[in-house]
Formats: sequence, C-alpha cells, structure tokens
Amino acid sequence: MIEQEYLKAVLTRFLEMKKLGDKTFQRLTNMDIHWIPTEGSNSIAIIVKHVSGNMISRWTDFLTTDGEKTSRNRDVEFLDTISSVEELITIWSKGWTILLETLNSLKADDLLKSIYIRGEKHSVIEAIERQVAHYSYHVGQIVYIGKQLKGKEWDSLSIPVGKSDEFLREMLNKHK
Repeated sequence: MIEQEYLKAVLTRFLEMKKLGDKTFQRLTNMDIHWIPTEGSNSIAIIVKHVSGNMISRWTDFLTTDGEKTSRNRDVEFLDTISSVEELITIWSKGWTILLETLNSLKADDLLKSIYIRGEKHSVIEAIERQVAHYSYHVGQIVYIGKQLKGKEWDSLSIPVGKSDEFLREMLNKHK
C-alpha cells in the first residue's frame, strides 16, 4: 500500500537527518556548540533548542491539537542556555523521541486527515513534508557550522570530494 511505503520512506529520511546531527555532535566540544558564524546567526546550541522545541510542539498530540502548543515559548528557544554537548544531546533526543514515536504510531488512513499548525489547516502529509523541509534546513545548518569549526579536521558525513566514482562502484556492486 502506497501509504505505508510513504510512512516508511519519511521515517527513513528523518532517521538519516537525525544521524547527521548525531555524527556532528560527536565531533564538537562544549565551546564549539556556542560558536556563532556571523552576527545575527544562531549557534548549534540555539538551533538544537529551536528544533527540539518545534518537534515537541508539532508532534505531541499530533492528530488532536494544534501543532503550535500554548506551552511553547519559541522566543526562549533562541536564548543560548545549553551548557554542554551532553545537555545538547539530551534536548535533541527529547524532540526526536516524540517525533519518531508519533510517526511510528501513524496509520495509512491518518495521512489524509486534517491537522492544524497555528490555526492553518494541513493534511497530515502536508504537515509531515513541512517538518521534513524545516528539520533538514536546520540539520544542514548544524553540519555546516560543525564543518566550519573543525576545518581540515572534519571528516565528510557523505561522499568525500574525489571519491564519487569509488562510491558509485561500491554502491553498484552492493546492489547487483
């Protein structure tokens, strides 16, 4: 059934996003998570607080309440109050746990139901796709900042430059 395939595919995309963040955090120090690339930009700590706050708000009681919970204080998410990489990972994991539990609980017939985010009506599919775009944007920022911080020490999280042909051969052999 296409609905089940969609839920499986989107779960895989979310898990891949989470893994990129997880791998980035493993490379960072407590000082690194507070580095701001330019004035007006956000640190990794702030981005993580924002993403987790968004996840908790959007995915808690996903099918039954507005995705912008009255308990959420979005502006506080942009204050850098995280003290360590360990605390950052705890906050990050809390949001992901709620997202993944909710996504795993969805059934095929939920996908065309309507939910609301800030009073705006969305199909469940639209809401999921909205969050895929939002989180991938922020995970990309996290990885990019990590790469800027670590410079030449950074090991690629994807296909390293100059290794494309080798990677393609490996993938083709793997999937014969």
